[in-house]
Amino acid sequence: MTKRLFLILITLISTWNLSAQCPLQNTAFNPGEELNYQLYFNWKFIWLKAGTANLSITADKYNGKDALRCHLITRGSKRTDQFFMMRDTLLGYMTPTLEPLYYRKGALEGKRYNVDQVWYSYPSPGTVNLKQQFLNYKGETRHHEYTSSECVFDMMSMLIRARSFDPSAYQDGQHLRFKMADGDDVTDETLIFRGRKNCKMDNGITYRCLIFSFVEYDDGKEKEIVTFYITDDQNHMPVRLDLFLKFGVAKAFLVDHTTPRNPQTSIIKKK
Repeated sequence: MTKRLFLILITLISTWNLSAQCPLQNTAFNPGEELNYQLYFNWKFIWLKAGTANLSITADKYNGKDALRCHLITRGSKRTDQFFMMRDTLLGYMTPTLEPLYYRKGALEGKRYNVDQVWYSYPSPGTVNLKQQFLNYKGETRHHEYTSSECVFDMMSMLIRARSFDPSAYQDGQHLRFKMADGDDVTDETLIFRGRKNCKMDNGITYRCLIFSFVEYDDGKEKEIVTFYITDDQNHMPVRLDLFLKFGVAKAFLVDHTTPRNPQTSIIKKK
């Protein structure tokens, strides 16, 4: 569930064919930002509180150099643990110009605990090397290496980086593609821009939002996995997520956050 839940947060991704070492100016957040979410799950026409999620970004060091430390925790409630247990933690380090350095995802989903790790290095301009490791619930470890002349990101680094992209030129129905790494593979992923819509949160605030769908393909047919909403301002905060899962439907709503970096011009109605 967590891969679907927070892969969905990687918003505003343009079609890329870029060289590696892709620096990007951060325009969306300040170190110290924290976002909190309430998760809901639909079970036989009843919506249950399914747990919480917390995303924080802090200034830190990685191998002695300035870096951003990005930490995401999801926790299911005792009530929904009866149907599906979720205890996931994502950790990522990035350069101040939003290039990935390290990624780790520890996921307890159901009765299975898996760990993905990715280490990045940039041996020369236009080249990125990845060392990948995947530990499955049986205690088996797999190792991979991957080299590319294109930008490659993981779930966490893309989530953070994409908030500084400019979606002003996007057209309804536009397909957005990118490369994503985990501990076991590097895959081509697709988002579809669905336009703009006003969205009311549980806390009574209504935002003007950009809408995206994360899709997969089955025999050439699009299968929608998630619809998500981000604020249509320079903060690009993810405020609502609709997840279409094998065992039901889940939603996540932003409930509180620290003071954003930019004016919240996307707010249509306050509490």
